Amino acid sequence: MEEKTVVASLAALAQPVRLRVFRALVVAGPEGLTPGVIAERLAVPSTSLSFHLKELTHAGLVTQEREGRNLIYRVAFDQMDALLGFLTKNCCQGQHCFTEATACAC
Repeated sequence: MEEKTVVASLAALAQPVRLRVFRALVVAGPEGLTPGVIAERLAVPSTSLSFHLKELTHAGLVTQEREGRNLIYRVAFDQMDALLGFLTKNCCQGQHCFTEATACAC
């Protein structure tokens, strides 16, 4: 992952509403959520939610897919994993410090 992409991802998450939206989508998993459900769960006005979803999508952290009349937003787990990998690449002085038991198996 390029440093420019990492900075864009972290900048997108460095805002309270976007962070809450991202975490809600992580919890939702591969099924994702519609904007209406996100707005209701997080008590965020739809008008500002669309701006935050656009920012997360632009940063590559969230994908958007049309299913019938609905838009479904999902976390781009590959991008999330790449970001986490970049941030932890040299932890523990470059030694592998995570066991298989602690790895996420979504």
